[in-house]
Amino acid sequence: MSSGFRVVLITAPRGRGEEIAKRIVEERLAACVNVVKGVKSFYWWEGRVNEDDEELLVVKTRADAVDSLIRRVKEIHPYSVPEIIALDIVEGSRDYLEWVRAEVRPLGSGSIPEASGGESQG
Repeated sequence: MSSGFRVVLITAPRGRGEEIAKRIVEERLAACVNVVKGVKSFYWWEGRVNEDDEELLVVKTRADAVDSLIRRVKEIHPYSVPEIIALDIVEGSRDYLEWVRAEVRPLGSGSIPEASGGESQG
């Protein structure tokens, strides 16, 4: 059974993670984004193995915002095929998840969820 919340993993080129993170938080597509610097990625691209220094974005959002988040990241991301992987949050702090619910507002949702009050950090 889905909790209604997702952790979305996004990789970005070194030096671009903070820019992307800030945009998706400002646009209310995520309640919080952690930027993990110093990630080394190895992957197949255009017929050969590549190696790059990247940053990993750990995005906390609502399940109903994932489609809007993916669309927006594809618009602002420098990669032609950015890594965007959503994982279901099976369990978590009720207070934290209510804060996520209150802060995320998917594009075109029209409704703003009731806030739970209090402050939280990623």
